Amino acid sequence: MTTTNLYEHDIHAWTRQTAELLKARRFQDIDVEHLIEELENMARRDRQELVSRLKILLGHLLKWEYQPTHRCSSWLGSILEQRLRLRDLLSSSPSLKPFLAEAADLAYADGAQLASRETGLAITQFPASLPYPLERLLDDDWLPDHSQP
Repeated sequence: MTTTNLYEHDIHAWTRQTAELLKARRFQDIDVEHLIEELENMARRDRQELVSRLKILLGHLLKWEYQPTHRCSSWLGSILEQRLRLRDLLSSSPSLKPFLAEAADLAYADGAQLASRETGLAITQFPASLPYPLERLLDDDWLPDHSQP
């Protein structure tokens, strides 16, 4: 089976075979087009993961701020988990750091929608744009407080 056919039938086997071909420096046998495609997909997935984790984090921060009487340890746990995973992602892919502000802006509308659905509050009760300073989003000691300016 050619590497192109293998890619179409078993991506896992194709990936392992491509790694072995690279290790053996058999560059002429590598399915270059699919390798390029997969590398581009990897970069896209990292950006998507950054936005996805920010959506969850922002949703929980909004819930924390706008429903103080419903606060619970699971919200705190989710906030911490997302912060830890975001830091891990940014640590392993520091080139994503310049994209963080844009990713937070992209994530905010969906984070607000998550908070609206989970709290029952109208989406209009949340700010129209990201209300939190970027440097606070990954700060484990910071939580928003609606009563504080």
